[in-house]
Amino acid sequence: MSSSGLALVVTAVAVGAAVPVQSAINAQMAAGQGHPLYGALTNTAVASLALLVLVMALRLPAPNLRAALALPWWTWAGGFIGAAFVFGALFVAPKIGAAAFAAATIFGSVAASLFIDHFGLFDFPMQAVSIPRLCGVGCVLLGVALLQMGRP
Repeated sequence: MSSSGLALVVTAVAVGAAVPVQSAINAQMAAGQGHPLYGALTNTAVASLALLVLVMALRLPAPNLRAALALPWWTWAGGFIGAAFVFGALFVAPKIGAAAFAAATIFGSVAASLFIDHFGLFDFPMQAVSIPRLCGVGCVLLGVALLQMGRP
């Protein structure tokens, strides 16, 4: 693996490690504000502000709104999916634990990715479902089950 490839993997690991921290922080914010939706709203508002500051600091040109409006309708779903993840994380993770939540979301991601790859959705190259790939998904599901064993 090249050094740039290694740096990208390390970055992905760091981002993944931040997810349970974010869930815990957002859950505390939600508890302090009285409802999980307020915690999710605060998270996305702060995230939007941080991204706006970054765009301004980098002096990026204005986005091409005409081109964005010409994109397929489903390209706008990313924001809804992000909001659902933030809300789900802050609501579910404190109830099932950080490790179980992380494993369950990874299982969901891998299972959906297998479907996306198989059908070549979203312009991804087609990669058929195979026994080894299904076994990989099964291993992740087994991890979710093992992390839940012994929980009340």
